[in-house]
Amino acid sequence: MTSREQLIATTFVDLADTLVDDFDVIDFLHTLATRSVELLDASAAGIMLADQRGGLQVMASSTEEARLLELYELQNNEGPCLDCYRTGQPVARSGLPAMRALWPVFTERLQELGFNSAQAVPMRLRSETIGALNIFRTEPGLLSETDLRLGQAMADVATVGLLQERAIAEREVLATQLQAALTSRVQLEQAKGVLAERAGLEMDQAFKLMRDYARGNNRRLSEIAAEIINGSISADVLRADRGK
Repeated sequence: MTSREQLIATTFVDLADTLVDDFDVIDFLHTLATRSVELLDASAAGIMLADQRGGLQVMASSTEEARLLELYELQNNEGPCLDCYRTGQPVARSGLPAMRALWPVFTERLQELGFNSAQAVPMRLRSETIGALNIFRTEPGLLSETDLRLGQAMADVATVGLLQERAIAEREVLATQLQAALTSRVQLEQAKGVLAERAGLEMDQAFKLMRDYARGNNRRLSEIAAEIINGSISADVLRADRGK
């Protein structure tokens, strides 16, 4: 088995293993985003999920640029992730001219952030779509059919995992728990900003430091974020822990 095949196998196990007491939605979705970049011919990835009102929210991203681009999609109501969620089908346009014709504002921002291609696959179980996985590439062109099928398979397994963890597929229950995850995500973004400013780090570096500390100490990201905001945990503590 090659290293890539091993990573694929590990990824599907990780995305299915949600029935644990300390399940962390944000960390789970971040795993989906980062593994999408590692396994597909992608430069960055982001995930949007529907909240309790049916509106999409940015829940995870592999880079700060991807997060900003997804926020831009929501602010301008334009982009592949939105169309993907609305239709429940993969969305892609081959080439920048086709993208500009459909998403002119989004495509301009896409290029400003260093990307030249974007497409999305739905996070769905049968007829229910709960969000979408956005794939960004610095190179023009779309994912290969093989990569697209793999990306859709990962999104499908992640969706089943989320629904398993909630033990019920009713939309109201799912939306309520996703709203709680969104609240944690907002707090996480605040903590990232605080840590980045205090420690002189890039936003991606700040998040990695927080995530490594949470994992290394078997704690939830939301708890670490709250303690960074209130000053209970400093950048020096996080760095010292990483050096152990």
